[in-house]
Amino acid sequence: MPLEIVTIPCRSDNYAFLLREPTTGEIGLIDAPEAAPIRAALKQRGWELHKIFVTHHHDDHIAGVEELSDSFGAQVIGAQADTHRLPPLDHAVAEGETVRLGDETGHVIDVSGHTVGHIAFHFPDSGAVFTADSLMALGCGRVFEGTPEMMWGSLSKLKALPRETIVCSGHEYTQSNAKFALTIEPENSDLISRAEAVAAARAEGRATVPSSLAEELATNPFLRADLPEVKSLLGMADQPDAAVFAEIRRRKDNF
Repeated sequence: MPLEIVTIPCRSDNYAFLLREPTTGEIGLIDAPEAAPIRAALKQRGWELHKIFVTHHHDDHIAGVEELSDSFGAQVIGAQADTHRLPPLDHAVAEGETVRLGDETGHVIDVSGHTVGHIAFHFPDSGAVFTADSLMALGCGRVFEGTPEMMWGSLSKLKALPRETIVCSGHEYTQSNAKFALTIEPENSDLISRAEAVAAARAEGRATVPSSLAEELATNPFLRADLPEVKSLLGMADQPDAAVFAEIRRRKDNF
């Protein structure tokens, strides 16, 4: 049986994710933007908390980690490369290593770019990847610490996952991302339909995260920088993929 995944809104626009492995009942958490809503979700379900998986060092992803770890005795797992600026880790990991939640194995992917040391957790048996601020719904994180080439390489790893993979990202930015995406591909029918669905969901107060990788491949401009039709729209037909990605990111930064 796949992981049970609970999406928890935190702060003004963050998401955390509770994971329950059904065979053992072990409970994991992806990021902890703040403790209170996560505590409430655990209490509502009568769950404990056994492991906290941390994607990167930004405060809006780790502010509640130590409080929750102390309260529940949960192990904290994060990137070896980021140990100097993460809460204390019980288990430091790097790309190519695996983590366990009950009977399920997760794979660690280095998705540096937004930060250097950002990791994602892919649970292939459940068809889910937790990408935080690397790949987002209809977007990607700003390139604060890495380079456009680094970020494109990270997104390319995520592009290669099975199309049916569910993408659990870290923020509710989808509606504004959709408005920008339409400036890149105004005639993309899949994108037009998705933008309408996102607007309707947000009008009703519904989350637009998680999304599917298939949706992202069809509509997310940051994953489509390698496509001839996108390069042509940008007047960059002969440019390398990473350069096209960098131009799309530059436009979004100024949008």
